Amino acid sequence: MRLSGKRVLVAGMARSGLAATRLLSRHGAAVTVYDRKEPVELDAEIKSLPPDVNTILGVQGKVNPGDFDLVVTSPGIPLDSPLLAESIKAGVPVISEIELAYRLKPPGLDFMAVTGTNGKTTTTALIADILRKGGIPSAAAGNIGLPLTQAIEELAEGVIAVECSSFQLETIEGFHPRCSGVINITPDHLDRHRTMENYAEIKSRIFMNQTPEEYTVLNRTDPWIAEFKPPCRTLFFSTESVLERGVWVEDGKITVSLEGKREVICGVSEVKLRGRHNLENILCAVGMTRAVGIAPEAIRQALITFEGVRHRLQEVRTLNGVLYVNDSKGTNPESTIKALESFSEPIILIAGGRSKGGDFDKLAEVITQKVKALVLLGEARSIIRQTVENAGFKEIMEVDSIEEAVLTAHKIAQPGEVVLLSPACASWDMFRDYEERGDLFCRAVMALGEDEVCV
Repeated sequence: MRLSGKRVLVAGMARSGLAATRLLSRHGAAVTVYDRKEPVELDAEIKSLPPDVNTILGVQGKVNPGDFDLVVTSPGIPLDSPLLAESIKAGVPVISEIELAYRLKPPGLDFMAVTGTNGKTTTTALIADILRKGGIPSAAAGNIGLPLTQAIEELAEGVIAVECSSFQLETIEGFHPRCSGVINITPDHLDRHRTMENYAEIKSRIFMNQTPEEYTVLNRTDPWIAEFKPPCRTLFFSTESVLERGVWVEDGKITVSLEGKREVICGVSEVKLRGRHNLENILCAVGMTRAVGIAPEAIRQALITFEGVRHRLQEVRTLNGVLYVNDSKGTNPESTIKALESFSEPIILIAGGRSKGGDFDKLAEVITQKVKALVLLGEARSIIRQTVENAGFKEIMEVDSIEEAVLTAHKIAQPGEVVLLSPACASWDMFRDYEERGDLFCRAVMALGEDEVCV
């Protein structure tokens, strides 16, 4: 992709937008960065820009025919926003940051891409760890936090495991992973995608450019995934049944059958990750890495040592016999349900934030079964409260900050119980992102006392 002299608009000054801007500038593009925030809110970001980059800040951006040759958009900006809608109407190509990275990646670098509603981050990080155990230079990037446009400059050859959100997949064109995987599809982001049919179709774009010789690894028991028709080879995984071909659990052992050869990777009891939902993530990662030729022993070594990722069932500390867990990445009801089902102990749940258009009925049912007390904050707290009260649950407290939520939970928690931050909502009503929310929770937990930190 030749960019020298091309006029490129980068929409959004978050991490992926800044990384894309730096990459485009190094390739000789004439870059303009747009963000609706005022310059005073973006002081650090502005200072990090290359000197030749122009900015449009604090106003509604406008694109006319002939203004730009390309728009690279951040995931948080919907296609029907005025800026992107005008760009498309003006005939300007609009692509995601991961598409830009694919077009500019070094020839010795491959991608393995993962999507799904829940478990993407854990699966992506696990794949990268398995690849490294198999002797392949690797990194985890994309929606996991490291922009892909930055990762391709830090790793010249090897394989990058790419976490792909639906927002990123909306605007790919040629993005072509060597292997892909779809973990699950449950209601999420319906405020943006409107229908489950649209959401599932966008998720299926992850494998649209793969060839008949390549693999996608899919969840055999997910009804939305069952409707997919990939152009490449399919390897299924299942947590519920034994398969003739694919990845499954049999007699407590993770088992793979690929190209007619049946292999046992390790026992489920040997795996460090907590929770039944993580079994989906594990089986998907096993299938993808085995499909590209990683040896079973390397996969086993990763599974028995991999401890998970920050903000996803992250055990922060135990204080006076109470375990504090950061699951800030639980941004939809289904994800929070899976977090709750990971514990047998009584739970004090901290939840709430900005709803993404799903409903909380099923979550409310699980709360009545698993939760001792519910601490709510954020925009959606009244909706969640009404739903759980309708389900018969009454132990509810409302707070105005993460710090107050932690103190409230701390006061009522007893030894042997769990304080779990798993919001079931997006973070954008109160925080920059789920990471800021999770970090504030961890800091508030660590401020409670001087007991030993769990590692």
